[in-house]
Amino acid sequence: MLTVANLQAGCGASLSAATAWLAPIQAACDAYQINTPLRLAAFLATIGVESEYLTATSENLNYSAQGLADTWPHLFAGPNALANSLAHNPQAIANTAYANENGNGDVGSGDGWKYRGQGLIELTGSANYALATVGTDLDLVNHPELLQIPANAALVSAWFWSNNNLNALADGCQFTAISKVVNCGNANSPTTPNGMPERLTLYAAACASLGC
Repeated sequence: MLTVANLQAGCGASLSAATAWLAPIQAACDAYQINTPLRLAAFLATIGVESEYLTATSENLNYSAQGLADTWPHLFAGPNALANSLAHNPQAIANTAYANENGNGDVGSGDGWKYRGQGLIELTGSANYALATVGTDLDLVNHPELLQIPANAALVSAWFWSNNNLNALADGCQFTAISKVVNCGNANSPTTPNGMPERLTLYAAACASLGC
């Protein structure tokens, strides 16, 4: 059984956030067999980073022009004129950055914003929302806002974990591979996941708290 102290350590969460999220996260972990110290430690550290310490269930897309260039250099390097025109416009940024990928339509479709990263693991893209709809019976395709509800945010994040076989990686202490699946798309990506030092710090704290 998870405790508030486990969430404070493993997710870097405040007392109030850990208390509020304990029941939803416990239920989600129970549903998808995230049920050993190693699995829980990896899961908590991952959702802690992805959710900004259990404070956010929607991706922060309020980028400056330089932030856009750093995050999506293939679109905004420079920063170029497009980056300057989109800076600090989260909806326009999402629609541009996520156009024509992960099942999304073009910029004008609005899919980038509709299916931006949400939940505790920031599920992104209409194709992933469709998979999660089938996997959880939540109608996320037509109602992506359901991921703003804590119980759903936790459940879908645990579903994503299970659907990507991350328990097996957690059992093998392959936390970097887990981070690559979540942040880079696959375990063999040559890219270093965003916030990797922070992920490792939380993972160590979670392991200490859970007795891994």
